[in-house]
Amino acid sequence: MLYALLYPLHTLYSALNVFRYVTFRTLMAWLVALTVSLLLGPWLIARLTALQVGQVIRPEGPAGHLSKAGTPTMGGALILFSLTLSVLLLADLTNPYIWLALGTTLGFGFIGFFDDYRKLRRRNSAGMSGGQKLFWQFVVASLAAGILFLLPGFQSTVTIPFFKDLQPDIGLWYIPFAALVMVGASNAVNLTDGLDGLAIGPVMIAGFTYGLFAYVSGHARIADYLQVPHVLGSAEITVFCGALVAAGMGFLWFNAYPAQMFMGDVGSLSLGAALGIVALISKQEILLVLVGGIFVVEAISVIFQVTSYKLTRKRIFRMAPIHHHFELKGWPEPQIIVRFWIISAICAVAALSTLKLR
Repeated sequence: MLYALLYPLHTLYSALNVFRYVTFRTLMAWLVALTVSLLLGPWLIARLTALQVGQVIRPEGPAGHLSKAGTPTMGGALILFSLTLSVLLLADLTNPYIWLALGTTLGFGFIGFFDDYRKLRRRNSAGMSGGQKLFWQFVVASLAAGILFLLPGFQSTVTIPFFKDLQPDIGLWYIPFAALVMVGASNAVNLTDGLDGLAIGPVMIAGFTYGLFAYVSGHARIADYLQVPHVLGSAEITVFCGALVAAGMGFLWFNAYPAQMFMGDVGSLSLGAALGIVALISKQEILLVLVGGIFVVEAISVIFQVTSYKLTRKRIFRMAPIHHHFELKGWPEPQIIVRFWIISAICAVAALSTLKLR
């Protein structure tokens, strides 16, 4: 919005020429999203408290979590509002990738909101059934994947890390593949959101990493130099990623241990989907497994635990997702959170190294 209003005036006021640059608008989006989330956070906490929108704790979870019951939840709405406002203000709204990223994020956010709402109405941790949630996630993801596939110039190739010449074109199969990436990322972040600040830290790290990937893929010269797929217009997604990181940072101010507010499914489902769609747009789909290594490990721990118990009636971990396993081993919650953040940062650096290791 500001880009459309102010940049055309650069012929009269040369200082406004800075709005031409993605890097400047990314910085401004970062500042707007951070400021809005920090200013609105206390108000939202007060409103959620007044409305008795409190976290419902699973009885089978760690006993130490019972004290968190009643903490305001659905704080992911703060992230979504800050993200959306800053993107609408500072991104180039003629770019279809911006609308696709926003639409996908908000679509999954709506699913998460409905899930949170049902939990609050029933006063237990059972919201939408797993089948219902997956169905609607795949509906939104398939629609987004179909639009992405049909965008002019977008290629249905998949980039294989470390192999510059290996980019198989999977044609129409790209649509179910892309949908699976978004749904998988969404649910993996959702599983990780179990401790104060645990999920939002890796989300910010992944968002920053994919902001770099998006900028590289959208810049013809840099993409050619690094021999990565060039996606015309994808650099604008850097603005979206900058806003995502800043909105998450503002939320973390209130979500840091001991949390004053939880993100709820409205936050975790939407943030995972946001990472998924950005990975697809920047043509670094497979690397999401490495960039979001923490999310992958959390999801796999649940899969292994459930499979092991069904087949052998024995558990691999004391409790899944794996962060609960470390809790029951006696690790303090802040220690688990920070160590997971460190691992997430290592994964991000490893992923960025693939730009040269080819």
